[in-house]
Amino acid sequence: MTPIARHKTAMTRLSLSRPLATAVDDAIVHTDVTVFDYGCGRGGDLQRLTELGISCSGWDPSHRREAERRAADVVNLGYVLNVIEDPVERAEVLHSAWALARKVLIVSARLVWDAKGLNGRAVGDGILTTAGTFQKFYTQQELRAWVESTLAAPTLAAGPGVMYVFRDPADAQSLLIDRVRRTARTPTPWVSTQLFDDHKVLLTPLITFLTERGRLPRAGELPEADAIKRQLGSIARAHAVIVNATGAEKWEQHRLHRAEDLLVYAALALFDQRPPFTHLPKPVQHDVREFFGTYKQWCTRADNLLITTGQQQRLDLAICASPVGKLTPSALYVHSSALGHLPPLLRVLEGCANTFVGAVPGANLVKLHRGQPVVSYLSYPTFDADPHPVLARSVIVNLRKLAIDLRDYRRVDNPPLLHRKEEFLASDHPRRLQYERLTASENRNGLYAHPERIGTLRAGKQHCEKLVYRFVGIVSTAAMPADSSAELKESSNPPNAACVVTAPVQFITD
Repeated sequence: MTPIARHKTAMTRLSLSRPLATAVDDAIVHTDVTVFDYGCGRGGDLQRLTELGISCSGWDPSHRREAERRAADVVNLGYVLNVIEDPVERAEVLHSAWALARKVLIVSARLVWDAKGLNGRAVGDGILTTAGTFQKFYTQQELRAWVESTLAAPTLAAGPGVMYVFRDPADAQSLLIDRVRRTARTPTPWVSTQLFDDHKVLLTPLITFLTERGRLPRAGELPEADAIKRQLGSIARAHAVIVNATGAEKWEQHRLHRAEDLLVYAALALFDQRPPFTHLPKPVQHDVREFFGTYKQWCTRADNLLITTGQQQRLDLAICASPVGKLTPSALYVHSSALGHLPPLLRVLEGCANTFVGAVPGANLVKLHRGQPVVSYLSYPTFDADPHPVLARSVIVNLRKLAIDLRDYRRVDNPPLLHRKEEFLASDHPRRLQYERLTASENRNGLYAHPERIGTLRAGKQHCEKLVYRFVGIVSTAAMPADSSAELKESSNPPNAACVVTAPVQFITD
């Protein structure tokens, strides 16, 4: 058999690898934990982590053979398993890395879509490439099942081909809860009352707690509780002061939203064997008692919600009734920032896909298909900068088949083109009004008279040329008023609907 050149698989990195970048985003890797990179290659991740102020070390059989393999809070086994041709050794390496992890092990491997276009020949359960390296490609479900069976420990999908394995089940549940918790905003504007104004600084920690949890704190949950009691008599009276000053309706919405978050979490937790009540973080135990009375009642309601996701008619009704997103005959499209505003049933549907595939890098639009249990994660890298961004990649999760597929549009000469960006956002998104003004201007100039003609970059360009319109980019709008609606002046440049723009755009006629 041809010798396997494992050392050739080590990459030179200029930025954090995807597994560690994901762990940083999930607050698993931060300055208060230690990190060990098991199979660190040339040490690119170690350099990036050190620059972030994170204590880290690493070992590699080819490039850092003399380094000590040491225990750490977080151990990263990044794209190591897929280059090992011997299945027995593969399992031994996984066990060795797990033995060093005090809190969590990050496991990542290449998925089957990475094999597209790869030249090589079949060897064992993988491919021997023309460079002499071995690669084992997994499906998402295969990788997760193998890690769980090998370690006899549950995993949590962090992203495509990336898994977390936690020592403490409560840490896994905390991350799952954070994933489904919608962003909460303190009710504004604050209505002025003398008592509230006199104690605003003192009341701020209680306001923050109410905003995050939707309920009053239990004993020991709010460090500032004693100070508040000394000044206002009790937490209940302090709460009454806040409600009277800010209005009761928004706080009732916080309670409702927090209860919905818990239901969505409990429904999704069933996939990884819902933890017993005592394994939940203490604050969550208090939440359950507050909003559902008992653990059993909470689980029953969550089970009913999860069962309903299998009823296509109910799903379609929820899609049609959604307060956010762009509805088409085939799907509902929602910006990632607005997922928390979806009805609970749709949040569970998307959560099922997220539980299976994890966080999809770069995805900022989610497509909920109608008539089938499929969720697509769409990446529009220039969504914030370009009035009409083009689709770069999509990851399609088929929940019926438990399969994922990747479609790459970055080298396609006619990718899908996005319009009316405000329709994908929640009503409170800070840029929604800006996008609405852009759409109104384009509508006045006839761009949407035939919307079916502008769905792709080439078609959009041709349609605009027929209308004698062009895209006009503003290099910077920093000096423009936020509510500016001034028309841009005429230009003698030829029509061009394919130019890249970095700021709001208007269509103008010659």
